Amino acid sequence: MNLTQDARVAIAGGGLGGLVCARILQLHGRSVTVFEREASPDARSQGGTLDLHPGTGQAALRAADLLDRFHALSRPEGQEWRKVDHVTAAAQEQEWPPGDEGAGVEDRPEIDRGHLRGLLLDSLAPGTVHWGRAVGGATPLGDGTCRLEFTDGATEDFDLVVGADGAWSRVRPAVSEAFPEYTGVTLIETGFDDSDVRHPELARLVGPGTLVAESGSTMLFAQRNSNGHIRAYVAFRTPQDWHTTAGVDLNDRAAMRAYLSKRLDGWAEGLRYALLDGDHDFVNRPLFALPVPHVWEHVPGVTLLGDAAHLMPPLGVGANHALLDGADLAQALVAEERVDDAVRAYEELMLPRSSELAKQCAEGLKHMVP
Repeated sequence: MNLTQDARVAIAGGGLGGLVCARILQLHGRSVTVFEREASPDARSQGGTLDLHPGTGQAALRAADLLDRFHALSRPEGQEWRKVDHVTAAAQEQEWPPGDEGAGVEDRPEIDRGHLRGLLLDSLAPGTVHWGRAVGGATPLGDGTCRLEFTDGATEDFDLVVGADGAWSRVRPAVSEAFPEYTGVTLIETGFDDSDVRHPELARLVGPGTLVAESGSTMLFAQRNSNGHIRAYVAFRTPQDWHTTAGVDLNDRAAMRAYLSKRLDGWAEGLRYALLDGDHDFVNRPLFALPVPHVWEHVPGVTLLGDAAHLMPPLGVGANHALLDGADLAQALVAEERVDDAVRAYEELMLPRSSELAKQCAEGLKHMVP
């Protein structure tokens, strides 16, 4: 019988959900090791800004005793959201942070994903994360344990392996044959540095939060990050190989700009600037999602959380629910005597919740980008 008190837990992936799970386990004196394929915490950019919701992301940080530190880093003003007309850039809808004109709006302060990840990493005991250890797969051993396989050929056995390794999870095949599928929508991303000084008109247009404009099957949004950085995206419904059909080299900035300029023909100049005149190269980001619903029969010794379990369109809930998954799993491991009972309790809570959420996100994406 594998007891949770003495269990060796391995978490594949050093993202938000896996790290909050590790933090809560360590708060309760449990053993946990995180294996991350990236060579260091700063190996790559961690992406844009997140709004953490009270009942999910913030609840997870409260369980991890990190909520005060989160509030010290977060940007409440970043909750401002404005939708503008794509031709005139005139405001159509607007929401403000709680306590301002938008009193009564749910408190969802923004934080850069990299800052949140850094907060979680700093909360862990030294040596918890093993950097540069890429997981290649996981094999349940039939006795309630699981063998973690690394891409360098090494293996190590654990009482529980947690697949927190994202969209293209190497742990997922241990419980499910599901594979992410293209949603039909692609994002193109660019960015602006020191925007208040170098791009003041754009900075004023975007404001402290998020700007949105749409026309037909094209949607543009720009988000304020910390340190004056603005990330801008255009989303459109298209075949995944759109660039091949259009004869556009994704690495040719001028060709990408010309293509996107045509797509935004007739849009307000300020909105066109938000996409076409960035300081960074364009990044092509086709959106993938797991089939809905994504469920599996319980397999002793292994489970999933976050995008590994329920990859869905990025509509503001994925990171929040990855954090909640991590907290729920850790709390189950603390509450239950046996590892298998804890994992079953977690999956019975997470799978129905994530299935309903994934359904809502799939419908939301159809509405946003018809």
